[in-house]
Amino acid sequence: MTDLTFNDKMVLVQFAIQKYENEAILIEKLKTILPEKDAQRSIDTLIGTQRVRRIGPEILENNISHTELPDLPDHLKPIIDNL
Repeated sequence: MTDLTFNDKMVLVQFAIQKYENEAILIEKLKTILPEKDAQRSIDTLIGTQRVRRIGPEILENNISHTELPDLPDHLKPIIDNL
């Protein structure tokens, strides 16, 4: 598992949500990079800060009407591409 900062994890999860909206699939994909607990905690933090919103019981969506999607750092691009 990659050693990522807190902000790296948040950005990574936001871009993963953009790629996979279904929460169960998202967590399965993120398990290859983050422990499941970290992935879930990141999702909960993003929901709490209103960067991500829950649409129904299983669908997550970036809340781009409230906050813009951050720029993807170069060191995270290969990780997102391999998800």
